Parts: sequence; C-alpha cells; structure tokens
Amino acid sequence: MADLQARIEELWESAGELQPGDSEALADVTEAVDLLDSGQARVAEEDPRTGAVVVHLWLKYAILLLFRLRSMETIELGPFEFADKLPLKTGYAAAGVRAVPGASARWGAFLDRGVILMPSYVNIGARVGAGTMVDTWATVGSCAQIGARVHLSGGVGIGGVLEPPQSAPVVVGDDCTIGSRCMITQGARVGQGSVLGEGVILNPGMPVIDADTGEELGRGVVPPWSVAVSAARPRRFAGGEFFLPCVLVIKHLEPGRRHDKAVLEDALRDHGAG
Repeated sequence: MADLQARIEELWESAGELQPGDSEALADVTEAVDLLDSGQARVAEEDPRTGAVVVHLWLKYAILLLFRLRSMETIELGPFEFADKLPLKTGYAAAGVRAVPGASARWGAFLDRGVILMPSYVNIGARVGAGTMVDTWATVGSCAQIGARVHLSGGVGIGGVLEPPQSAPVVVGDDCTIGSRCMITQGARVGQGSVLGEGVILNPGMPVIDADTGEELGRGVVPPWSVAVSAARPRRFAGGEFFLPCVLVIKHLEPGRRHDKAVLEDALRDHGAG
C-alpha cells in the first residue's frame, strides 16, 4: 500500500496536468478507491491514544483525482437514468448489506456487514459500520465515518468534508442514536454511545453545554455516552437580547452499557425533544 500511496501523492503534485483518459493515472486512482470501497483502507480514523482524528490525505487525493480523470457517462438502472462520473456501488448481497429500493451508495463508500439502507444516500469515501441503520432520506456525506450499531434516523444529514483535503470529516462513534432531522457537519464529532434528540445542529462553532453545571464542554463535539438536545442561550447585543443555538447535554449515561430505549425516549420527551 505504501507504493500506491507514493504514486497517488506524485499524481497529486501534477494534478493540473492530468486529463480524462490518462489510463495509467486512472488505474492507480481506481486501485486506491477500490481499497475504500472494500473497507481495506479508510479516509480517517480516531487515534486510540489521543482521540484525535487522523486524516489519510492520500486517499482524499485519490478521490479528488478520480473526478478529474473520469468522464461523464450515462448509467441506466431499470426505469431510472443517471449521468455521473462515478458508478454506483454494487454487491450488496455478498457484502451482507440490505439496500431497499430508493437507497443509493456510490462506489468508494464502504458498508460493513449488517448495514441497512432505507431510501437514503451514501457518498464516496464514507464508511458505515456493521449493523448501522441509515434510515429514510438520511444522507452520509463524502468521507464521513459512521460507527457500528448506529441509528441515523429519518432525514439526518451527515455532512461531507472532501475539500480542503486536510480537513477532518464528521465522525460518529459506535452505538449512537442520531434523532430525526439532525444536521452534523464540517467535521463535528459525536462520541461513542451518545444520543442526539431530534433536530440537533452540530458543527465546529456550536457550543456544547452541560445542563447540570452550565459548563461549556467544547464546540462541535458531543462527549461519549451523553444524551444531548437542541437548545438556545441568551446573548445581549446592542439591539437587544437574542437567543443563540447550542447543544445541551441533559444526561450522562453509564459507559459501555446498553441503555433502555424507552428510558432514553422518556428523557428526551421530558425536554421536548422526543
């Protein structure tokens, strides 16, 4: 893989000179994207020692080069027609993935065994862990990293972060539940085992506040094993007092323990977020 990485990095340095139809360059880029598609490589991952997100730049380079090297083509699928530079993902049955009609994933996205795709969309470079449900009208953007046994509820938007290449993508840890219509974008992170109520907006500028202490826990990161809801806090400006959005952690869960869904739903309903 090191040789392939070196070739991709060399191609990236001369990207401005590449043209569609360069078969040698396309072969290298296709090999790299095949690694993403099969799960043998991933665009980003958490460092187990520091918790920081490590981005494997050469794989992002490969995706960006792919768009430069491939030409538009017509794809026919039953009564449907698409015009794109990339093919759709195939081989769901062999991969142990359930994809219902209306689900769509691009080649270069990895779907682990037991993933269920309702009518939804998963973009190139994304990784969806084993046993995860991508529910109706949910989207998983390019390079987003979704853990195992996650539920992305209806209409959830997981943002893609492809450019600039060094930017970290959205990361959602294992065993999370993301409520309907949540929007998680621009490299925001949701820690393992956390639950987000409906309509939470999480991005790197969004304050995350502990409801018990009033302490700001950070921005754009929901800590592991938290129940969080959308909220607002007052801020005074020259024109008056206004309420700005934030994310409020209303409950801390016992780490590593599978939590009763009914209890979690009651907690969210108590705060008007169920």
